[in-house]
Amino acid sequence: MAEHCDVAVVGAGLAGLVAARRITEAGLRVTVLEAADDIGGRVRTDHVDGFLLDRGFQTLCPSYPALQDECDLTDLHLRPFTRGVAVRWGGRTHQLRPGPTAFLALAAGLVPPADALTLVELAARDTLGSTAAVLRQPDLSTLDELKAADLAPATVDRVLRPFLAGVFLEDRLDTSGRFFHLMWRMFLRGGAAVPAQGMRALPRLLASRLPAGTIRTGARVDGLTPHGVAVHGGEEVTARAVVVATDGTSAAALLPGLRAPAWHGVTTFYHACFGPPSVQPMLTLDPEGGRLVANTVVLTAAAAGYATDGRALIATSTLDTTTPIDELERAVRSRLSVLYEVPTAGWEFLDAYRIPHALPAMPAPHRMRRPVRHGYGRYVCGDHRDTSSIQGALVSGRRAANAVLADLGARVYAAGRV
Repeated sequence: MAEHCDVAVVGAGLAGLVAARRITEAGLRVTVLEAADDIGGRVRTDHVDGFLLDRGFQTLCPSYPALQDECDLTDLHLRPFTRGVAVRWGGRTHQLRPGPTAFLALAAGLVPPADALTLVELAARDTLGSTAAVLRQPDLSTLDELKAADLAPATVDRVLRPFLAGVFLEDRLDTSGRFFHLMWRMFLRGGAAVPAQGMRALPRLLASRLPAGTIRTGARVDGLTPHGVAVHGGEEVTARAVVVATDGTSAAALLPGLRAPAWHGVTTFYHACFGPPSVQPMLTLDPEGGRLVANTVVLTAAAAGYATDGRALIATSTLDTTTPIDELERAVRSRLSVLYEVPTAGWEFLDAYRIPHALPAMPAPHRMRRPVRHGYGRYVCGDHRDTSSIQGALVSGRRAANAVLADLGARVYAAGRV
């Protein structure tokens, strides 16, 4: 016998969980169908030999407005990273922190002295500016935005390109300049952090506010039907509305006419060792090492709970998603000995996560807000509908929920365009 609900949500990632919660709180019955064996989508954490390994290095920015709207941040027990970045250049490591010390460090040979002041001014303008002002400006590529700010190529290549490569997962910097300004402002305002118990804490917190039995894992949706969705194995779940909350490629397969996004990928390596190579949880960039290491950080320096035996856990990401893992790991390990200035031959290699579909590409000009309605009784959400970020995923789930509630005549309790 077919299961019936008011709204079927396909996918239990961040967007789907937000949509399900908001629709449920408006009084409708929701069923969430997740193909995987657990919730979270691309935001998941594994237990490996006593360590918490996020599926790809990820962070939360406490100043994301949607994160503050959807969660009580105290429930995530966030552990912050040290503000700023460490940059390996010229055989030494430069620590760049917000404030006056950043100017001194930048002027110490990493970039042309004049650019130090330009960067401080750019940071101040983005920190104090409004979202509306950013969205009103023409959408150039990030690289063109940095050129327009009169930053020297050395400054871009030694500081901004390596930092943004880890955010955008591309180092050409053809990502939307508007997105650059918005994301940089969020990092400047709130820094970056991880939950004490891994990134899985965020989807688990969102799911905890749903009624028991709302989410079904291991329930792969093969297609949409005139009356709901077809679940693998022959079952049909009937519903008045269907919200497709999968990644963009899977959503396009379920919703004819929806455009699938291009993707940026990443490979993240996890190593463990006794005695942390750095006591600071500061992101280290490597512009002089070619394009091998995008960034690396000692995760346990921020969140000790990522390890249970007192060892340090190091996360290192690279944009290389094609070189065989064994070969790539050896090259990364060798480079880490330079970046941390310690021997790494004895480090234990825990695991690697190769994620070719990590972030939807956002080349300029990029439409920041795409429709969440896709025909009668059909809705879609995910970071491919807003921005390629946790902020974008959360916002899109809220927008989809508001559209469903408006169309079904339910009470819409959260303001916002759909």
